[in-house]
Order: sequence, then C-alpha cells, then structure tokens
Amino acid sequence: MGRSVKDHSGIWVLIILLIIGGLAGSALANLLAPSVPWLKSTSTVGLKPPVTIDMQFFNLTFGFTFVMGPLSVLGMILGYVVYRKW
Repeated sequence: MGRSVKDHSGIWVLIILLIIGGLAGSALANLLAPSVPWLKSTSTVGLKPPVTIDMQFFNLTFGFTFVMGPLSVLGMILGYVVYRKW
C-alpha cells in the first residue's frame, strides 16, 4: 500500500512538538537556573564556524548549532510522548 498524505503531515507534527518541547524546556531552565544552577549546563554540537562555498556568482553557507540542556532534552522527550499518544 502507498503512503497517504496523513503519513507525511505526521512528521511535521512531530518536528513541531519536538521544537516546542525543546523551547519550553529551555525557558523552564532559564527560570529555574538561579535556584538550581546545574539545570543551566549545556552541550553544544554543530558546525562552528559555518562553512561557506563561494563560486563568484553564488555563495552557499552551511551551519547549525544545537545547544542542549537537561530540561531541553526532557521537553523534547515529552513532545515525542505527546506525539505517540496523539
């Protein structure tokens, strides 16, 4: 059987829920950081500095950075759980 349109829209819902969960976790970590300092600890993964390809008539730049803290990861996990229950 072929995939339906709903299958393709489901991945976007998952991505949105993961982003919302990560943002909510980051915001909560910023609020609680003064009283619980270890919540502010983060790990950074990505391309630093961004990679640029210059072809004289066309410039292409690749770059990304993920900054993950404990509550960001927890928020993303909760976003995935919400997606699976939905």
